[in-house]
Formats: sequence, structure tokens, C-alpha cells
Amino acid sequence: MNKGGIGVGSASIVLVFSVLCLTVFTLITFVVAGNEKALVDAELHLVKSYYEADTLAEQILTEVLSAEDILPGNFHGVDVETYWDGELDADIVRYSCPVTDIKTLYVELAVRHDSFDILDWRMRDTDEWEFDDSLNVWFGDDDMPGLWFGDDDEIPDEWFEIDEPPDGVFGIDGPPGGWFSDDD
Repeated sequence: MNKGGIGVGSASIVLVFSVLCLTVFTLITFVVAGNEKALVDAELHLVKSYYEADTLAEQILTEVLSAEDILPGNFHGVDVETYWDGELDADIVRYSCPVTDIKTLYVELAVRHDSFDILDWRMRDTDEWEFDDSLNVWFGDDDMPGLWFGDDDEIPDEWFEIDEPPDGVFGIDGPPGGWFSDDD
């Protein structure tokens, strides 16, 4: 006897499909969580490195300010450059503390006898940015193939041989007597 309702085979298929979906979603969740952890670890490393470089920059600042004469040299393994700026009436002191392989903490100070000004104290990239021009992008200054950019009186006459548009041909307002066919 055939009774209506869901059979055992249908229920098994639904169960297998549900388990398969849950398994896929679980794998996706683990992959996303792993990627997020990698991003957090990279950010943690950057923040720790920045504050280590900032501490080193503060130590160099303290040594530069406590010195009687500001001379260029090497402080804690960092090269310090100095020069006189007549406009600011101060010694300019520059140095860079490494943060990561591609970032550095750049410091520029204006040091006077009784005070100092921080002209620049920021993290910069050490690598030069390279322009990627590998995509062939049209910027509008050259003709694109298949488009007409000439004057209307230069359009070839064979484009306008049809006086009235037959079925299957669309019409546009162009030069007098001009209709474009799908074949053109």
C-alpha cells in the first residue's frame, strides 16, 4: 500500500544535505577566523614595533636635548643628522627609528638653547611606491576601435545605403538619409 507523506529516502536526503551545509559553513567559519587572527597578529606586531621605535626616539630626543653641543652621530644605533636653519634660528635634528622592514618612525626637531619644537614625528613607508600600469585602460585621448570619432561628413557612404529601415533594423537620427543596420 502506498501511503502519502515523506518517505524515509526523502528524509535521508534532506538530512545528508543539512549535514553537508553545516559542514561547509563550519569550514568557512574556521577559515575566516584564521584569516582574522592573522590580521590581528600583524596589527599587534605593528603596534608593538611602533611603540618600541617611539621609545627609542624619545631616548634619542632626551640625549640630544641634554647634550651641550648638538653634533651628528649615532645614538642607540640610529644615525642622527643635524644642520643649522637660519629662518627658524634653530638646529634641525633628523633621525629615523626602524619600526618594521617597510616602515620607519621619522623625527625632525628644531632645537634652540632653551626650547625645542617637533617639526615631524610620524611613521613613513621606507619602500618607494611603484605605479602599476599593467592594465590597458582607455583614457579618452585615442580612438577606440569600432567607434566613429570623425566629422559627420566623413562617415563612409556605404553606412547609409538603406533609405528606409526594413524589419529587424533599428533606426537612429544621423546624417540625412542615414540608417544603421544590424549587419554594419
